[in-house]
Amino acid sequence: MAEQSSGTSLRSGRLGVWGIVFFVVAAAAPLVGMTGAVPVAILAGNGAAASGTYLLVGLTLLLFSVGFTAMTSKVTNAGAFFAYVGRGMGPNMGVASAFTSIVGYVTIQLAIYGFFGGLMAGQMASLGIDMAWWIWALLAWAIVTALSLLSVDVGAKVLGTLMILELASLLITGVAILVNHSAQMDFNAAFNPANIFAGGLEGGAGIAIAFALASFIGFEATAIYGEESKDPKRAVPRATYLAIGIITALFAIVSFAIVTGLGASTVVDQVATISEGGANPAAVLFSLAESNVGVWMVDVMSWLVVSSLFAGLLAFQNANARYFFALGRGGVLPKTFGKTNASGAPQSGVILTSVLAALVIVGFAAANLDPILNLFFWMSAITAVAIMVVEILVSVSVVLYFRKNGGANVWKSTVAPLASAVLLAGGLYLLMSRFNLLSGLASTPEGAGVSWDLSPLGWVLVLSPFIALVVGYLVAVVQKSSNNELVKDIVS
Repeated sequence: MAEQSSGTSLRSGRLGVWGIVFFVVAAAAPLVGMTGAVPVAILAGNGAAASGTYLLVGLTLLLFSVGFTAMTSKVTNAGAFFAYVGRGMGPNMGVASAFTSIVGYVTIQLAIYGFFGGLMAGQMASLGIDMAWWIWALLAWAIVTALSLLSVDVGAKVLGTLMILELASLLITGVAILVNHSAQMDFNAAFNPANIFAGGLEGGAGIAIAFALASFIGFEATAIYGEESKDPKRAVPRATYLAIGIITALFAIVSFAIVTGLGASTVVDQVATISEGGANPAAVLFSLAESNVGVWMVDVMSWLVVSSLFAGLLAFQNANARYFFALGRGGVLPKTFGKTNASGAPQSGVILTSVLAALVIVGFAAANLDPILNLFFWMSAITAVAIMVVEILVSVSVVLYFRKNGGANVWKSTVAPLASAVLLAGGLYLLMSRFNLLSGLASTPEGAGVSWDLSPLGWVLVLSPFIALVVGYLVAVVQKSSNNELVKDIVS
């Protein structure tokens, strides 16, 4: 029987391995990535080898997970990343990383609200219901807030249903394309390392890797739900590997199906034509679904994109709330954030997350900014940088922690986390150098194709995760009296 909430701890025993996996895969929003990121990675990146790029990035994140999951046997904390960094690099850096993580998770939820609102406004208008994007966004906001306040397992059930439908539509479409075009399969074009790195890290390969890395954001949230799982020492590692495996396989297989369906040698030109030069990337997968499965699949997918976005909103709402909860319990934020309601949900964290989201939605609407071109692209680009920064800190912290305390073999404690830190640092460089393309904030229209070409706003946004890191560190230093409570929470 699930343990009752004590008011200062999340209710345990509510989530099994698959419940956690559903939250994490939902956060990655594979259908959104498949319709939005993959076509751009093909067109602006390395063409047919985009499939191999997704596989490469997935393997890199599996390497990161070796050290990451080794820490889950030592630390079970709703703050996850900040608790891991706190164990390895000290409480001050732990708090600093928490601030950066919050920037990452808050901005990705804001990005999804923009995408959801814009997509719903368009689809409902075609049915004769014409309402502004922000109205749809606020309707989703109200439902997400209510579900998050009720309890995390209610959210898991909702996500589970949505995710099964989403994954099924992608697999059915991918398999149908591969079966119908089996004679066109070109594994060399898609997975040969020489093709994956064609164009160089400053060119096509770097662009594809940047988009692939951004598509995986959310997988690391498995550890956030450790306190609410039935057996965190086993559930979190299993959920992490399952989530990365599912996301990697899905992106690699379906992107390979897209390449196969359009022909490896002609895929770039075909994607450019079908997507109208990249202006409508979703048309690529939808056109293949229509010709290989049927018009009904396009109709299903167009609505599943909406449900995928909603699932992502719910997943990141829960992730944000649990970070605020961990910081409240540790004394960094007011104590009220470290308490749960009768359902075992971190109520104050949920409310703060929702208030922030509402303010931004209303602010962007009042400024007449576009929900997708502005809210979605700006915020999601920040997220990609922020989460990558924290993943690097976690990798370094794993090495430092096990060097001081022992308890893991050299592969888990040193080799894998060091290798992942180096690879992720390279990925961070690529993300930042291509921030103009990810965010649409180049200094000039021509600058989108040039590394590090950013408008003043672009520079502010790309540096915001680092600013949060510094602010968090200073807050921790100033709040020295809270450090003892934070240390107790981290080491418990």
